Amino acid sequence: MTDYGRNLEFGVSVEPLADPPDWAARTARAADRSGLDLVGIQDHPYQRRFLDTWTLIATLVPITEHVRFFPDVANLPLRPPAMLAKSAASLDVLSGGRIEMGLGAGAFWDAVVAMDGPRRSPGEAVRSVEEAINVMKLVWSDERSVRFDGEFYSLQGMRTGPHPVHDIGVWVGAYGPRMLNLIGRLADGWVPSYGYAPPERLPEMQRRIDEGAEKAGRDPQDIRRVYNISGIIGKEGGNPLDGPASKWSETLTGFALEQGMDTFIFWPSEDHERQTEILANEVVPAVRETVRQGRT
Repeated sequence: MTDYGRNLEFGVSVEPLADPPDWAARTARAADRSGLDLVGIQDHPYQRRFLDTWTLIATLVPITEHVRFFPDVANLPLRPPAMLAKSAASLDVLSGGRIEMGLGAGAFWDAVVAMDGPRRSPGEAVRSVEEAINVMKLVWSDERSVRFDGEFYSLQGMRTGPHPVHDIGVWVGAYGPRMLNLIGRLADGWVPSYGYAPPERLPEMQRRIDEGAEKAGRDPQDIRRVYNISGIIGKEGGNPLDGPASKWSETLTGFALEQGMDTFIFWPSEDHERQTEILANEVVPAVRETVRQGRT
């Protein structure tokens, strides 16, 4: 596996807890003042302890200035893509271009069905994501009226607008061969998690994405590779990444230069605000400098 040479970005995952209601705001502010690039928020609407992800992002945008937000990843079966695109574009306008789109085919199907969502087979899930990406890009286009006739979604002369302030990236969270191929063909990024895509699996998964991109006439370098990683910075623990900042810096540098990942979303195991600050102040500068040296 080789380095794709993309600019590195770093972010933090904010758990959308309803109690206490200011939980997410505290961590998002810490990410913003520390100079991180991204805040990702998981999207599990059926989780009774969680706030709605899009509603939460809308409250975090006004209390931050620089950091970008994305659902990590949006639950497609419960969010029609035309409305998802409209919501993202609206928040992008309101935030001055600080919204990206993480997209997932769905999981926990019993919980999805309990909220009146569809239960999809693996093949249906792949096809629905492909249609959703096409629908969202039509909604974000400069076309005045758009049409789409698909197996799962359709647009019948929809009037588009508002137009996003910047080109919103569609980053798909997936692991199977067909979905990885789809990412290469159509998506702007890939969002795996360490637990489901450990380092030893990354080369084969990256290869499938690259093959899909090349067959579609795309440059694999244009596809962002976002890695969800969790643990504690500062002490050894039960997580493989747990340890001092130096260990995190060395590990993330390896993920960038040897595994092709370029964006890292940190899921702190404890003391979220402080851990966010340690990531930004002690880990990120070291990784950026070591990768810079490695690339030159």
